[in-house]
Formats: sequence, structure tokens, C-alpha cells
Amino acid sequence: MSIIKKPIVSEKATSINELRNCVSFIVDSKANKIQIKKAVEAAYNVTVKKVRTIIYAPIRKNKFTKTGLQKSKSISFKKAMVQLAEEDNIDFYSNI
Repeated sequence: MSIIKKPIVSEKATSINELRNCVSFIVDSKANKIQIKKAVEAAYNVTVKKVRTIIYAPIRKNKFTKTGLQKSKSISFKKAMVQLAEEDNIDFYSNI
């Protein structure tokens, strides 16, 4: 089971990384903060100071078409914001 699914690389996540040295990941929904901390430290060889998590609920959408009402919902996911020590940094753009 892979705990870290993928990093979140957006404009907002990049600005938070520059200001607070905090990196965002989409993680497994069953993982707790201790497991996330150990996975990030092992994968990126950094020291984790703090982990904050949030679970996003699925968004339900209704669309009216010629055939009637179409209902859909998005996927729920768990996001982890990992604050690193001052001397550590993760560069996601180094492989580009």
C-alpha cells in the first residue's frame, strides 16, 4: 500500500511552500499522520516538523439535459500538508 499518491503542484501550494516551507500531497484516505510523516521522511530524505490533514468530501453535481437529469459526483480524497524543517526542501521541478 502506497501512502503518498502524488504531490500537489499548484500555484497556491507553491506559494505556501515558499512562505512556510510546507508541501502538499494527496495521500491514502486510511493513512494517519504518523504513517504520512514516516512515508515522506523515507521517500524524500527530509525531516518533517508537522503534518496537517483534511478529507475532501465528494461534490455532487446535477446537469439538466434533453434526456433528463444527469447526476454525478466527484471523488473524495485526503490531502496532507507537511511542514518541513527549515534546512530541508523538496524540489518537484528538478526532473523537468
